[in-house]
Amino acid sequence: MLMTGAQILMECLLEQGVDIVFGFPGGTILHVYDALAGYLSITHVLTAHEQGACHAADGYARATGKVGVCFATSGPGATNLVTGIATAYMDSSPVVCITCNVGLPLLGKDSFQEVDITGVTMPITKCNYLVRDVADLADTVREAFAIARSGRPGPVLIDIPKNVTQDMADYAPLDRNEHSKAGRLAQLMKRSSQDFRAPEPDYWDIDILADMLRASQRPMLICGGGVVRSRADREFEAFANRIDAPVGITVMGAGGFPGLNPLATGLVGMHGSQASNIAVDACDLLIAVGCRFSDRVALKPGSFARNAKIVQIDIDRSEINKNVETDHHIVGDAKRVLQLLNERLEQLEHAKWKDYVFSFKTETEYDEAGDHMTPGQVLDIIAKVVPRDAIFATDVGQHQMWAIQHLHFEYSGQLVTSGGFGTMGFGLGAAIGAQAGNLDKPVVLITGDGSFRMNLNELSTVQYYGLPVIIVIFNNGTLGMVRQWQTLTCNGRYSETTLDRGPDFVKLAEAYGLNGRRVADVAELEVALEDALAGRQATVIDCAIDIDEMVRPMVGGGSDITRFMVD
Repeated sequence: MLMTGAQILMECLLEQGVDIVFGFPGGTILHVYDALAGYLSITHVLTAHEQGACHAADGYARATGKVGVCFATSGPGATNLVTGIATAYMDSSPVVCITCNVGLPLLGKDSFQEVDITGVTMPITKCNYLVRDVADLADTVREAFAIARSGRPGPVLIDIPKNVTQDMADYAPLDRNEHSKAGRLAQLMKRSSQDFRAPEPDYWDIDILADMLRASQRPMLICGGGVVRSRADREFEAFANRIDAPVGITVMGAGGFPGLNPLATGLVGMHGSQASNIAVDACDLLIAVGCRFSDRVALKPGSFARNAKIVQIDIDRSEINKNVETDHHIVGDAKRVLQLLNERLEQLEHAKWKDYVFSFKTETEYDEAGDHMTPGQVLDIIAKVVPRDAIFATDVGQHQMWAIQHLHFEYSGQLVTSGGFGTMGFGLGAAIGAQAGNLDKPVVLITGDGSFRMNLNELSTVQYYGLPVIIVIFNNGTLGMVRQWQTLTCNGRYSETTLDRGPDFVKLAEAYGLNGRRVADVAELEVALEDALAGRQATVIDCAIDIDEMVRPMVGGGSDITRFMVD
């Protein structure tokens, strides 16, 4: 069947089961958008900015487990995706970004809105492509999606010159299940011995870990982002219950283990609970599942889990021994490894060890404030009013840590947050994507006044598409996390962190045609949340908190995990 490149692209998206695309049109991608108008089964969400489109595709991927897709035109359109691509890359989120470039005859001539986007994004994608021949387009798209979702997921970029979107070629439909058996993808697999399936764990390695667990008196588990990406939350919980061990959770691992499970000790690392960090320091066996031991978890690698044998389970072999030297490791998908361990292990008991660890577990308390709500008060009301299966997105900063400390996530994909790249401005776009992929669930964005300013233009997207996202702003009039560091390390010299300026978030919401509420106490907050949920209406809720509220506990970077700067 003879088709234009733009039509072939649309057909390939249908092969992949794509039903929603986030993007922003422009000159070089004109023909793709012209073809898109004829494909009514693919919904397009026009965002206010390409960065918002990429964050939305990322949020969609994290909340649904599917591959997110975004479109952008050449030049500034393509480079506006870069922050979103890096965010997805650092957190292993499967996103396919499709950009169009100037025509082949104009490449390399500094043409209007030309940029070498494949060169720009090479370090922050799993793979990227410049499609020079329309005959290669279908195979390239099929390969890109396979790479994005396989193994350790991540973003892939396809750049298509404008003339390729116009050129004609034969297109033969191919079921997704057949992609690995024909064309370029089959050849790639044959050459590289790669089958795009997760590596099967070594059964000997599984047996070794089972024996280590039987010999351990003080085992400790860390639930990392790999558990969430693998959607292995049930297998992980069964494993934790079977070995009867305390469980610390990384920022990216939130939702991989139910926060209300009696074995949960809370966050581990820089803002980890005393129970988590002391358990890591005192355990004799530490098993990290899908955790790469970043500098926010293993703050001082040389002394991290100093009394333990360390075991790392990860799908990506390159992460093994990269940050922390291990005593044993298993390469494989978290879900499969945990299934095998659960089959081999009998029920274990560690009552005495648990009693010791949980003697350090306390809820973080915040002093009552006269004219401000405390972070704990705000989050307690959110937990009380919002349904337990709601999806939460966050931006980056103090509010992010408060949310993860106070809210107890129950399933993979329930929390959508930027961990590795720490992207302020991520939250609203991500909430849009999460809501678009889960129209039956409430989506709540927890943000700060600093982060929200960065991409608040996406309120126009929320309004136009009628997405009932609830936005709760922790408004402390400052860049809170930076101010906290300035308090602790700069003797209170607050350089350029005070946000004593607009906008008025309530009036801003109203200007976008949305509900805006400013709440002064918990009773008003409760009513505002109930009204937003009952009416299925997008609402911006402005909550004033004190400028000097801190995230507690806190361990300084490069310090032993139990040396708290703030407790």
